Amino acid sequence: MVITYYGLSCFKVESGKLTLAFDPPSKDSDLKPPRFSADVVLSSHNHPRHNGLHELSGEPFLISGPGEYETKELLITGSPSFHDKSGGEKKGLNTIYTVEMENMRLCHLGDLGTAELSAEALEAIGEVDILFVPAGGEDVLDPEEAVKVINLIEPKIVIPMHYALAKSIKGAKIEEFLDELGEKGIKGEEKLTIKKKELPEEGMKVVVLEPVISL
Repeated sequence: MVITYYGLSCFKVESGKLTLAFDPPSKDSDLKPPRFSADVVLSSHNHPRHNGLHELSGEPFLISGPGEYETKELLITGSPSFHDKSGGEKKGLNTIYTVEMENMRLCHLGDLGTAELSAEALEAIGEVDILFVPAGGEDVLDPEEAVKVINLIEPKIVIPMHYALAKSIKGAKIEEFLDELGEKGIKGEEKLTIKKKELPEEGMKVVVLEPVISL
């Protein structure tokens, strides 16, 4: 499996000839949409920075909300959550996605805005191998809240997202999140290439990915 970061909450996940995309921005946003072909595209909520379902080439299977999906030999679950701390009254709903791929369980939290996850939400998320967690604050979890959620989910690998990048994306810097997590000296990587047997047997690994697209 190869994971590449495109800024904000957008990732490309490749498994052999299969390509999955999380939260690509649309051409109507202020971010540059990525340019690659995808087989499955997921959107956490209907916002131009996250809903570019039709921007990628190919004929992808499109997912934009809660439910259970089975496509391309992938098992995908979308669980409802909130984009704010007011039960969705201010920012609306957000979908948390879990994906079974290469016998690993990926969880993309989208624009989760509250660290208060119900027992039902945690049960739906389950045991996570790789967690994509927003950490920039503003409209999503801030560094302290992100760490709280990480401690609830206890993934084997954490990949932070939705933090300050260049002038386009505001919020807390990645260093603030790493400090809150008690991690130092982590350098950004171009991409993460991982197999199930390479997952940490104990503890948790933090991977910071550098965006490959101009913001």
